[in-house]
Amino acid sequence: MTPGSNLPLTSARVAVDVTAPARLDVSGLLLTADGKVRSDDDFVFYNQPSGPGVTHSSGAAGGGDTITVDTAAVPDTIEKIVVTASLDAPGATFAGTEPTGTVRNADDGSVLASFTPPQLGAETALVVVEIYRRNGAWKVRAVGQGYADGLAGIATDFGVSVEEPEPQAAPAPQPPAGPPQAPAAPPAGQWGPPTGAPAPLAPPPAAPVAPPAAPPAPPAPAPGAGKINLDKGRVSLQKNQTVSLVKDGAPLLSSVAMGLGWEPAFRGKDIDLDASVIAYGPDRKKVANCFFGRLQVLNGAIQHSGDNLTGDGSGDDEVITVHLGGIPAEVTGLVFTVNSFSGQKFTDVAKAYCRLTDATTGEELVRFDLTGAEPRTGVMMAKLIRQFSGEWEMTAMGEFVDARTVRGMVKPGAAAL
Repeated sequence: MTPGSNLPLTSARVAVDVTAPARLDVSGLLLTADGKVRSDDDFVFYNQPSGPGVTHSSGAAGGGDTITVDTAAVPDTIEKIVVTASLDAPGATFAGTEPTGTVRNADDGSVLASFTPPQLGAETALVVVEIYRRNGAWKVRAVGQGYADGLAGIATDFGVSVEEPEPQAAPAPQPPAGPPQAPAAPPAGQWGPPTGAPAPLAPPPAAPVAPPAAPPAPPAPAPGAGKINLDKGRVSLQKNQTVSLVKDGAPLLSSVAMGLGWEPAFRGKDIDLDASVIAYGPDRKKVANCFFGRLQVLNGAIQHSGDNLTGDGSGDDEVITVHLGGIPAEVTGLVFTVNSFSGQKFTDVAKAYCRLTDATTGEELVRFDLTGAEPRTGVMMAKLIRQFSGEWEMTAMGEFVDARTVRGMVKPGAAAL
């Protein structure tokens, strides 16, 4: 089979074997007409090996895992079962590794179809094939869609909950024995008062964060001092300040690039952060999100440059290009976020910033340097809001959130619009 091709199934029970030169984790997701699971119970994998009409079985040593589909037992509300594969080794990609999906008659073992996705590179997970209904009959389609964020990216895309870590409260203080002493510092990573204790007047001080060097720029006025635009050149924003993307009396509707950058706060320590953008409608409901596992949305009006795994090097670590004139009318707000899926806190990050540039000329238009940090795993860097008059306004945010993925930023982002 070739990507996008399909074949009718001649057996009611089919088994999909996925094999590769490397160890794979294979899963099956049962999807409704809207392309989502009904609940996490519709995610079938090695740790949850059975669902309605779908089972997972692990291969023998050196063999691949198998997803078996009994189409007669699949609920009527399920329209397709996608079979996915992700690499077991941390950081490994499918470059040079060609997985093959083989579809067999589950009763007699005869081969019905096979598919090897071509031209793989930075992907760490794939939708290999899908078993789907069409006009009352079942078919198989070769897919080969790649994801750069592993099985978690696929699960999130299809509606499976990716749990966020619960913040830990510091242990209750013990009364000192003997004369009063200065209180000890809380253990690393445990901020905030214990349950029932009064809130401290200020959080523990974060490690100092030096802003990246930048040429002098005219500062934005204090909030409430009036709206500024781009007529006088590059604008440097502080937290909660806003600039109207208007130049020479006309709204800026060309292509702009939001570059986001950061550096490790401690030398020799990699920082793997993920930049994303969430698009909202006028009702503050999410329309789409663009991140390293979904590199373009809204018919290409928003595009992502891909994942940076270390934060090393000068310049922007990840770039999100926005074709302002091509954003559909249903989208009125964009929130740009950065998250640490691995759980590293922003107190381990230095020189974090975002900057808006002209995507054609590279001219820097607006810059915001994050000058503080909190021991959390997500931050909303900036937002773009479309005004009734047609122009866009950019506001610096710098609001920290306990969320490791863009999925966890959707509600805070909506509340911030």
